[in-house]
Amino acid sequence: TSMLSILHRGSGIVLYFGIVLLAWGLFVLATDPAGFLQIQEFMATVIGRIMAFGWTFCLFYHLCNGIRHLVWDAGKGFELREVYDSGGMVIVGSVLLTTLAWVLAYALHKPETFQIF
Repeated sequence: TSMLSILHRGSGIVLYFGIVLLAWGLFVLATDPAGFLQIQEFMATVIGRIMAFGWTFCLFYHLCNGIRHLVWDAGKGFELREVYDSGGMVIVGSVLLTTLAWVLAYALHKPETFQIF
């Protein structure tokens, strides 16, 4: 449980920097189309996709663990078995939601009509 707590804080830090980069990308989109094309080209690389996948996982991990903390704030789930079970659900839920998001993104992606990242 302590490792999940540390990862929760770490995922929050990753989310912060990811949001800063996203805001920068949106600013470039609004002001410099050529610069945005460079961002798209970078995000299409293996490193860019790994960064985006990692950010997506951090987003869903932080969400799932935040829900777990809300349950704890309600005074529930403090039995040792419940703590371990909820930790497992956080990890499984994060993996499933990340996978679902990426599968849907690729399934719905139509490059001839719209291209981003």
